[in-house]
Amino acid sequence: MLMKKGSNELIAKAGVLLKEIQALAQSPFTIMEVCGTHTVAIAKNALRELLPPSIRLISGPGCPVCVTDSSDIDRYLFLAAQPNVITATFGDMIRVPGTEKTLQVLRAEGADVRIVYSTQDALDLARKNPDKEVAFLGIGFETTIPTVAVSLETAKHEEIANYSVLSMHKVVPPVLRLLAEDDELVVDAFLDPGHVCAIIGIEPIEFMAKEYGKPGVVTGFEALDILEAILMLLRQRAEGRSEIEIQYKRVAKAAGNPHAKRVVERVFEPVDASWRGIGLIRQSGLGIREEYGAWDAARKFVLPVFRSPETPGCRCGDVLKGLIYPNQCPMFGKRCTPMKPVGPCMVSTEGSCAAYHRYSQRSVD
Repeated sequence: MLMKKGSNELIAKAGVLLKEIQALAQSPFTIMEVCGTHTVAIAKNALRELLPPSIRLISGPGCPVCVTDSSDIDRYLFLAAQPNVITATFGDMIRVPGTEKTLQVLRAEGADVRIVYSTQDALDLARKNPDKEVAFLGIGFETTIPTVAVSLETAKHEEIANYSVLSMHKVVPPVLRLLAEDDELVVDAFLDPGHVCAIIGIEPIEFMAKEYGKPGVVTGFEALDILEAILMLLRQRAEGRSEIEIQYKRVAKAAGNPHAKRVVERVFEPVDASWRGIGLIRQSGLGIREEYGAWDAARKFVLPVFRSPETPGCRCGDVLKGLIYPNQCPMFGKRCTPMKPVGPCMVSTEGSCAAYHRYSQRSVD
């Protein structure tokens, strides 16, 4: 918790921020944190307990593992089961349950599944195993997509023919628009993802403030960052403003990262994508362009299209839309735990359910 682990100086700064927040939080104010890392930081530092009751923090669809649709999970499990294929993936994906199995189960059954820490690791696997096909599972938001794009450019330049990517990438602005238009969801403001905006800048999300009157603050991931961002949002409300501001100025710039945006545009193109619990969102995914088709795992392996149902009883989708808190799911902490997860929100280190289970299981109204 912040008050136990912080230095005296940090505690003093937090106290000042909380005092200012208390003064401005005289009426109900619901804020959605879009990024899964924010969800973890909020739970880890017990910020919900520190904030005045009038401020309600809810989680959104900011965990890329969690929003991966069940059909996409079954699709990459099908790929991983193919002979002569090395499946390269980040560790969070190993235990995500498909309709019948997980990558962990497939590996126990003999499939060659490797955990990598970067796309460079996946490329090295392809270089070292020329007699094998190495397929990297591309799951993530704008933060990690540029590294995948660079790996595809490198594979094309070096003619690494046995490397491919299964792109299940998603982009944030379209889902923000859907949330703004959702009549079920009542949100006053947003904590916008710092690392996503470090890539794309703020222009792609300014429509939230201009068209829907939903202010946002791009914030970092320390407790003080989040408290300052909440105060900035409250000040906007007090002053009758609706803008997208940047608190995380040490990393995020208004224009984003032009080089990263260019490399993504060279390799990927917008496509419709399905989000777990939310459904199909137009132009919210990224497909690999035709000129890189030889390194597109979906084309190379002619993967079938699955129509996989959601897990009965799992309310991951409602958690991702901010309609319920994780501990309001009847499976939470019972049938669904980090050791035996039913849904991806309990698997990923950025998942809302995993964060609640680890740091905060108190009842939330």
